[in-house]
Amino acid sequence: MIEKKKINQFEDRAERVLLVGISGPQINRWDAEDHLRELQALAETAGTEVIETVIQERDKPDAATFIGKGKVEEVRLLAEELEIDSIIFDDELSPAQVRNLQTAIDTKVIDRSALILDIFASHAQSMEAKTQVELAQLNYLLPRLTRQWSHLSRQVGGVFTKGPGETQLETDRRLVRTRIASLKHKLEKIDQQRITQRQQRGDLFRAALIGYTNAGKSTLMKALTKADVLIEDKLFATLDTTVRRLQLNTEQAILISDTVGFIRKLPHHLIASFRTTLAETLEADLLIHVVDSTHPHLAEHIHVVSDLVSSLSTETFRAMLVFNKIDMLKDKHTVELLHAEYPHAQFISAQRNVGLAQLKQNIIEIIDQSYRIREIRLKFSKGAAEHLFYNLGQVLERHFDEEYCYLKIKFALANQAKIEELAARYA
Repeated sequence: MIEKKKINQFEDRAERVLLVGISGPQINRWDAEDHLRELQALAETAGTEVIETVIQERDKPDAATFIGKGKVEEVRLLAEELEIDSIIFDDELSPAQVRNLQTAIDTKVIDRSALILDIFASHAQSMEAKTQVELAQLNYLLPRLTRQWSHLSRQVGGVFTKGPGETQLETDRRLVRTRIASLKHKLEKIDQQRITQRQQRGDLFRAALIGYTNAGKSTLMKALTKADVLIEDKLFATLDTTVRRLQLNTEQAILISDTVGFIRKLPHHLIASFRTTLAETLEADLLIHVVDSTHPHLAEHIHVVSDLVSSLSTETFRAMLVFNKIDMLKDKHTVELLHAEYPHAQFISAQRNVGLAQLKQNIIEIIDQSYRIREIRLKFSKGAAEHLFYNLGQVLERHFDEEYCYLKIKFALANQAKIEELAARYA
């Protein structure tokens, strides 16, 4: 159970919330409490004050109220006693469940998805991020339109009143769908711009930082590249993709990107909206999976991130597991235990610059395994074919004689078949 906080008696106070979770055959009590601790972190990121938590044990959620009629009455009395402003459920509720709960408790009720969308709305800075968040919010709100407007019209501020909530009170479903179509069109244009930008970056090897939110990806990005990136000890501090050049040694440079962190039960509308941003990750040559080594449920975090990446693409990714924050481990044997379980993982402290030199060296080794170097001989009489190879790799050397053009080319394994075909055709 999350520890109660002292009740604030001042009028000008944070929104007071009560958290509700469920345990049963699918999730035991201990895991349910851990999920509520994460929900508390989300609620506090949204600027609320968590007063109390409630866990209901059920074989399965109640179709009408999620927690059952008896528990609803218990929550109603508790909310009244503690002067609760909002009740946040740890799972996504159906529109009917929210409507029934608000009628029975007479208090604003939202779910985990709405809370996460609210946090994203608060943190969105760029036009792209704002567009993506608004699209996710509207897709979430569309089936809840009648219920949502009625309760938002009574609220001034508070959780999930940012973004379209306050400005679309008189909008009907037809206008919302029109707005959704407009936002999708805008994101398609942004996606085309991103594709052009990626093409202009040339053939540099690309790595992408992925990980559970607050694992330290942005800290690692800054430590490696000295880039001026936002670093905050809170959930979802980074929404936009940041791409920087990383000089691994005097000869080798790559592009490395950092983007939004993942979390369990991430709203599917949000994942769909952020596909444009996540494209930078999905097209990377290497995924650097950053894990908070101090978290008691790091194995679950690894699983959540891996599952989300797999759900976004059917391709197989080359990934490197990196355990961060090893300087904060209380038990120094933890690294040994993790190394035994994850023998190919790297162990670093981005904050203390521990293990970063070895991390760079390991990236260099992966790059070397990902490329081939070949000498090619092209016969002039078969046509001017030299230019065809410049789009497929890096020409390291080039010389001629009376009959042939000789190229020494470095290329990614993905281009090997095309290189071989052209080399045979113009030999």
